[in-house]
Amino acid sequence: MAFVDYYKILEINKNATESDIKKAYRKLARKYHPDLNPNDKEAEKKFKEINEANEVLSHVENRKKYDKYGKDWKHAEEFEKSKQQQQSQKSYQNQSTGDFSDSDYSDFFESMFGSAGKRSSRSAAYKGQDYNTELQLDLKDVYTTHKRTLNINGKNIRLTIPAGVKNGQVIKIKGQGGPGLHGGPKGDLYIQFSINNHSKFKRDNDNLISTQDISLYTALLGGEITVDTFNGKVKLKIKPETQNGTKVKLKGKGFPIYKEEGKFGDLYISYNVVLPTNLSEKEKELFHQLNNLQTS
Repeated sequence: MAFVDYYKILEINKNATESDIKKAYRKLARKYHPDLNPNDKEAEKKFKEINEANEVLSHVENRKKYDKYGKDWKHAEEFEKSKQQQQSQKSYQNQSTGDFSDSDYSDFFESMFGSAGKRSSRSAAYKGQDYNTELQLDLKDVYTTHKRTLNINGKNIRLTIPAGVKNGQVIKIKGQGGPGLHGGPKGDLYIQFSINNHSKFKRDNDNLISTQDISLYTALLGGEITVDTFNGKVKLKIKPETQNGTKVKLKGKGFPIYKEEGKFGDLYISYNVVLPTNLSEKEKELFHQLNNLQTS
């Protein structure tokens, strides 16, 4: 297998931070995404390379293995184990250990067990590479369970997204990663959700938080108002002499609880009392009278 420079593919240097890698991947993924480059084979090839590079460099442990082992990074554990066995065997036989070269990994089994051992190592089965991708959704998208189709390395994958998934949450789709080596199992696909909120509600786990304006007169005298919830409107009764900042809870009007169908968090509403403006002379006079009553 030829060496592939993942740093070069993402147009970053080897000292790039996790943030640098993420920014570079997003920029290039948008540029070469198949949806923006229909019937462009070169763009499709580039998109696959970008995803592969990100899958390796965005994970700390995988990146360390890649930096040390290059194209053989997926077999790092086997190499290390073989190295230890080789050194242990030489020590046991009172042989000179010499220096171990990191470039000789393909000769481990041959040096330990002869050509038969090398043939055995080549036929060993290894799990395929895990794929990692980010799926951007809006808060309204994850209010209900729905299906999405993702294009991963040119392959369409149909998945069901449960209601209530959280920002940053990662789910695993088994067997949707890279092909195994020598008959090994396929890798897995890890999807991280990035959820944007363009609603008037703030999400706090399974609860929602919002602010509702009420007039001074409604706050003083009480009344009935109509407020928005995430999936409709409801009527609320306001008690007389409601103070600014008063909070009320609407049970079960929050966000769906992940994988608990039919269960919801709560909605918390804070009242914001809005003072009247552009008062007429008559209104000012009435407020003065009220003020005198309060102070007398």
